[in-house]
Amino acid sequence: MAYLLGLDAGNTMVKAVLFSIDGVELAVAEKGGSTRHPRPGHVERDLDELWACAAAAIRGCIARAGIDPAEIAAIGCAGHGNGLYALDRDRQPLMGIQSIDVRAGGLVERWNRDGTTDRICRLALQRPWAAQLPTLLSHIRETDPETFARIGTAFTCKDYIAFRLTGEVASDETDMSGAACLKLPEGRYDDELLAAYGLEGCGGILPPVHRSSAVTGRVTARAAADAGLAAGTPVVGGLFDVIASALGSGVVRTGAASLVAGTWSINQVIVDDPIRDNPPFITSVYEGSRFMEVEASATSAANLEWFMREWVAPEADAAERPYDMVNRLAGTVRPSADLPIFHPFLFGAGDDAAARAGFFGLAGWHQRADLMFALFEGVAFGHRAHVDNLRHRGITVEDAVLSGGGARSRVWSQIFADVLTLPVTVTRCQETGALGAAMVAGVGAGIFPDFAAAAARMVVVDRAHEPDAAAAEIHDRRYGVYTTLVEALRPHWKRWGS
Repeated sequence: MAYLLGLDAGNTMVKAVLFSIDGVELAVAEKGGSTRHPRPGHVERDLDELWACAAAAIRGCIARAGIDPAEIAAIGCAGHGNGLYALDRDRQPLMGIQSIDVRAGGLVERWNRDGTTDRICRLALQRPWAAQLPTLLSHIRETDPETFARIGTAFTCKDYIAFRLTGEVASDETDMSGAACLKLPEGRYDDELLAAYGLEGCGGILPPVHRSSAVTGRVTARAAADAGLAAGTPVVGGLFDVIASALGSGVVRTGAASLVAGTWSINQVIVDDPIRDNPPFITSVYEGSRFMEVEASATSAANLEWFMREWVAPEADAAERPYDMVNRLAGTVRPSADLPIFHPFLFGAGDDAAARAGFFGLAGWHQRADLMFALFEGVAFGHRAHVDNLRHRGITVEDAVLSGGGARSRVWSQIFADVLTLPVTVTRCQETGALGAAMVAGVGAGIFPDFAAAAARMVVVDRAHEPDAAAAEIHDRRYGVYTTLVEALRPHWKRWGS
């Protein structure tokens, strides 16, 4: 029996999930690590601890599955994009900067003023931001040249885990393009792009770039002992986690969208040609000559987590789980012009860090269920704003697959379909990032010829939601109110905290 192991490493947690080649989830284990804040705006992790978390998750997953690790055909790693995970010149751990670090914010502001941002955008097809890998490298070169001189390899979170598994330095095209390290659409390192970042002559610290499904190494004896694996197991290049989630949701066709309603609102569509003029938040290589255009912000299910923590959980009936209560109550409400409007900006908006959340239009007859429905709708409106940004750039969006915490709610999934006026499907597997990583491992092991074949075999649709025409019409009118309020409030948001 052959199995596929997918790893999904976020900013706080590493998950290991074992799948059959039919996509059945056999076991999952996870291990969380700590985060350090040595200075304001600095968000770091210890790389030895990161490997210990990955090894513990792998070992726990295999133990729960009760299989012989020699039966694992291949391993794929997915991980949060950007940040900076660096080895020194002796290939020893040097630094682990996470993708929520903002130390380079001042550098990005300077680039926005002096035209550097436009140069980078023309070459990498995305704008620089504070936690991007090359932006962090440039910041360190300017502010801490002694540490910069020690850097021997600069890559990403999942690349470091793969390095500890195999001893090989490597990355893949989804992560390096998503980090704005590659000239696009060519998909290669470029001296002019490095010069734009102020990294002339530094190309040697960037890793070799491979296809996501290419075997980049095999599990070493030491890693096998640490993680309970069989030495010699193939490890593939892996994936940027948002791309892994799309693949694990079965999104393999041009025009298909992957929506992730998690802490972040991720909205991505496969295209044949990347957007060159005014590109979106991230442009990443997908498979072969195709690309993924990504719009994202921290405006999704984190809003529900806050609402649950502060307003629901303290008063929840012990006989009913809080999330079940939220879905039950929201399901009693139908869209109407009278309902309050919610802006999902608890952590800012993608285009305005000063943005604030709020319920608008509250009246004395509104009840808790109305607020819950408005929150569900407001988060979906936030996703629609991103999808509309992609549409306005000429991208055709035909249908969508919803994943993340929001996909677990049938009520919320239907609201997404109605707000976006798109057919929305939800797949059986909730660990879509790990599944996507396992799928590319299956391609690398020769089990599947390509991504589409892997998706056809391993991804199973759990349910489908068609847009309701009457509800969609009401949501559309309310979306007009939502956007009008956003523009009216922009000047006032900056007054908070000033």
